Amino acid sequence: MLNDKNRSMNNRQDNRNLSDVFKELQEIRYSGANEINTSSKPNSVSRTNTRTKQKSTRPKAKVSFIENNNISFDNKKGIKLSNLLIVLVVLVLVIIAIFPMNVFSVETGNTSEETDEVVETASIPTDFEINRKALNMQKIISENSSFEKVKEQVSEEREIEYEIQTQQNPTLPRGEQVVLQEGVMGKENVSLVKTYENGEFVEEIILAKETIEEPTPQILDIGTSDFLADLNIHIGDTIYLSKDATLRKEPSQDSEEVADIKNYIDVKLLELPNEDWCKVSFDTIEGYLPTNVLTSPTKTPSIIEKNRIQRILNNVNIEMELNKSTGLTLKDYQKIFKDLPNDKNGIFEENAEVFYNMDKKYNVNGIFIASIAIHESAWGTSQIANDKNNLFGYGSYDETPYESSYDFSSFAEGIETVTKSLVKYYLNPAGTKIYDGETASAWYYNGPTLEGVNQRYASDPDWHTKVYSYMEMLYNRLS
Repeated sequence: MLNDKNRSMNNRQDNRNLSDVFKELQEIRYSGANEINTSSKPNSVSRTNTRTKQKSTRPKAKVSFIENNNISFDNKKGIKLSNLLIVLVVLVLVIIAIFPMNVFSVETGNTSEETDEVVETASIPTDFEINRKALNMQKIISENSSFEKVKEQVSEEREIEYEIQTQQNPTLPRGEQVVLQEGVMGKENVSLVKTYENGEFVEEIILAKETIEEPTPQILDIGTSDFLADLNIHIGDTIYLSKDATLRKEPSQDSEEVADIKNYIDVKLLELPNEDWCKVSFDTIEGYLPTNVLTSPTKTPSIIEKNRIQRILNNVNIEMELNKSTGLTLKDYQKIFKDLPNDKNGIFEENAEVFYNMDKKYNVNGIFIASIAIHESAWGTSQIANDKNNLFGYGSYDETPYESSYDFSSFAEGIETVTKSLVKYYLNPAGTKIYDGETASAWYYNGPTLEGVNQRYASDPDWHTKVYSYMEMLYNRLS
């Protein structure tokens, strides 16, 4: 049951006509706008609820129509609720249009006994946060307007990578590769979709492949031999003995002996059945040697020079042919004749180069010539040698050796005279081209060996063995 106060308020509201309501709404609107304008200064806005008693100073008049909505009212008639709602909606829309919601908010005040009007209060934010990472919309639009993404479907021919196949080979140095078959690329047709962004290739999607030509695989042999790698050699290379060894018929210490091979001698590597034995060729003789008695120039740099000397020494024997050069160098001759213990007068050391020249000029064994001189002159101490520079007793006869011997102006003259005589009459068959366009007469030729020369050159039947002993001594000074 309503009390007297509420009943009184209701009576007052019922007695108001539409004209009064419209005026009150107009005054609320004007009052709110004035408050916003006066409070819009920066940093001076505060939110307050005020209750003010408002009295209309305008003369009351009848409202006959609302122009915008063409609605007519009669102040003597009651106000319909629907018309009032329409008016309120229109006013709210007008207020929102004039004062956006993000600028201020409207609070509805409470009614009291003294007033039945609602006062609007607005709060306008005056502090604005600066967006320091603001988007540049013009730039974004410009960049995206030039962005272009294109896809195209194409078909093209491409190469197919060949496969590399490897196999171990124990006859190659470890790690070494030999191409047995060259690899060849294959061909295929590829259907695909390519994507481009701003003209730049981005990705591709393969749709299908069709092989045109199969690739040919590459085949490689991979070496596994430590022996070959250590000596840095291959099958077919020349290798050298690092010690005396026996060539055998099979790769076993119990196998039959084929030949004895001296230190430093060279052999040709033929096969490598395993890491302990290898098959070699030694002067046309084939057989097997242990791999631990072999070396190479890589492992032993001086082996080639030692082999050269050893090869020369291997050919030194009492039956060796003397109508050939020794193959020795001038340094070899100088080494041989340097500081000979029995060369008291230094004659042979001083004439080492003369003996070398005879070797090369007349294609004769110069060590043989020097050995005759040593034997005949007793190391250059004989009277004929000292008086006549004749180291050979050349021209002597048993009855009158001193008187019949030739006299030379120098040892070199005597050495060359005797050399030419041996080449022309003792060492070469008749008709052999020798020197200065001449040919060998061969008056005393009985073979190009020491024993053959001995038959007509000296009356001592052991002359050739005595001369050879000197030859052997001189050769051995090389080793």
